[in-house]
Amino acid sequence: MDRREIRRLADLLREYGLTEVEVEREGVRVRLRREAAPATASAPPAAAPAASSLELPSPVAAEASGADTAHLLTIPAPMVGTFYRAPSPDAPPFVREGDRVKKGQVVCIIEAMKLMNEIESKVAGRVVKVLVENTQPVEYGQPLFLLEP
Repeated sequence: MDRREIRRLADLLREYGLTEVEVEREGVRVRLRREAAPATASAPPAAAPAASSLELPSPVAAEASGADTAHLLTIPAPMVGTFYRAPSPDAPPFVREGDRVKKGQVVCIIEAMKLMNEIESKVAGRVVKVLVENTQPVEYGQPLFLLEP
């Protein structure tokens, strides 16, 4: 590989927003890697925590609700992926605003790397707000639901 080919690989890295590219040709291997920008960085799939979690309200959740959210809890996305409100396109959503949820109840699915991960609530409460639209991509830690305990 010459400099021109390596430069083309670097251009592809930037153009497509990739963090790593590796090419092997005739026994020569070249790997280019760059750090993701902090604003777009996401947790690697291997570092994703368990599929259910609960945190105190975040500023993003408070902004999204437009109401007094000091007493509300958020259910954040435990991984990067695609948010689904229902188990299939023709099925009703797992939960709707106003529904009561039990501890351990499935509230949504996040698809990550072709795997469907059921997200469970860690507390009982009432769903005040669904913060994400169906089939929308979500980031690690992004608030999905606001719950009133």
